[in-house]
Amino acid sequence: MRKKIIAGNWKMNTTATEGKVFIEKLLQKKLSEKVDIVVCVPFTHLCSVGKMLKGSSMKLGAQNMYFDENGAYTGEISPLMLLDLGVEYVILGHSERRSLFQEDDELINRKLQSALTHGLKPILCVGENLEERETGKVQKVLSYQLRKGFDNLSRQEASQVVIAYEPIWAIGTGKTASDEEAEETISFIRKTMGEIYDSEFSENIRIQYGGSVKPSNIKGLMNMKNIDGALVGGASLNVEDFEQLVNYEL
Repeated sequence: MRKKIIAGNWKMNTTATEGKVFIEKLLQKKLSEKVDIVVCVPFTHLCSVGKMLKGSSMKLGAQNMYFDENGAYTGEISPLMLLDLGVEYVILGHSERRSLFQEDDELINRKLQSALTHGLKPILCVGENLEERETGKVQKVLSYQLRKGFDNLSRQEASQVVIAYEPIWAIGTGKTASDEEAEETISFIRKTMGEIYDSEFSENIRIQYGGSVKPSNIKGLMNMKNIDGALVGGASLNVEDFEQLVNYEL
């Protein structure tokens, strides 16, 4: 039985002070123990938020990392730095990294390998843009991203990865794939993972949906057979909204 995972991606929002206030409020809430809860905060928050989360059920996540441990990489952050701050999860391959910072599948694969080597759990983002969806290229795009992303990863290593399907046209737009559209696409992702590894592997890997997830649509998405959680953007920046998302079953 795959345990649901709800991860909040704060992106480049809130100051460290504002982040502490948010976490203080969130820690006062009664949150479901039936789901894994991850908060992926900006790098400037990792130290303070990590200390606050100790002893709680919530896990600390980062939004990106470089594949090397150290070196002349101005502005980057390494897996060792993340581990030192208590980070457990790291988002890799987000569409904003791919489109705004020209990260390609080869670089994302190197980051994925490095994260796993250092004991971090990657949340690998995949997804198509509107043109690719309208021209019937969704499966081709996703298959390529998955095969490149998991290249040279052993079955054991790959089992630590969470996949997040985020249709790019739905991120931050207010639009969302219908429950059925999301289920159909994530079912294809699961099938592809079975081809890369095997059917048992594909049944166990967790696959999230992301793209304008909010309290009003979370239940329908989570009722789908193949959807194992959500990667949440805007709604994760509101304490009450994030509480409702985590407690969608209550």
